Amino acid sequence: MSSIADNIGSVTRRIQKATLKAGRDPGSVRLLAVSKTRQPDELRVAASAGQVAFGENYLQEAMDKIEALKDLNQIEWHFIGPIQSNKTRQIAEMFAWVHSVDRLKIARRLSEQRPPGLPPLNLCLQVNINDEDSKSGCTLSELPELVDEIGDLPNVKLRGLMAIPDPDQSEADLRMSFRKLANTLRELKRVSPGAGPMDTLSMGMSDDLEIAIAEGATWVRVGTALFGARPSKHSQS
Repeated sequence: MSSIADNIGSVTRRIQKATLKAGRDPGSVRLLAVSKTRQPDELRVAASAGQVAFGENYLQEAMDKIEALKDLNQIEWHFIGPIQSNKTRQIAEMFAWVHSVDRLKIARRLSEQRPPGLPPLNLCLQVNINDEDSKSGCTLSELPELVDEIGDLPNVKLRGLMAIPDPDQSEADLRMSFRKLANTLRELKRVSPGAGPMDTLSMGMSDDLEIAIAEGATWVRVGTALFGARPSKHSQS
């Protein structure tokens, strides 16, 4: 598993190069290691190589890893999968970030169930940027009202937007999808200045992180380029 450390170094250099090429500040883009289906030992190797943030899609699997790695206090856990209402309590208790909020009911439950003593839970709203029937996420038209309503919740902090554009698009269309999300965030900050920091764009994966960074990504979600191909056909990395 030493290659995991090598891969982290390689991806980190890609991020740094893309950040500089885009004329952005060094360190303005963070790497989120998409660790679904990976074993705790693999995450431990990644953490020993300096990786801090790990993104999980499935709650039970994530809870098992959080327990197995509880001695690693530096790990920052992010939930990036679809959220069912009956899973919000554990997510609110165990994660620092949630990238996949797509409706007010979920945000409200996360706020109500965030334990006292923990900092506000960082939220990103998932946007169905290409209006795909198979993808989760709110529509662009739903965003302004959702942003205003979530901004009033006490125990969550609205950080920005997340999207998973159609990977089968051409490079030009993919770039336009990322740009659309960035422009949407910019407009939301203008019309809802009190809704939260709104400083986050979670977009870009193993094959397209350079394009995403050029268009303003602050988190890139990378799994395959760090851990290798996974057996599952489903991918969010």
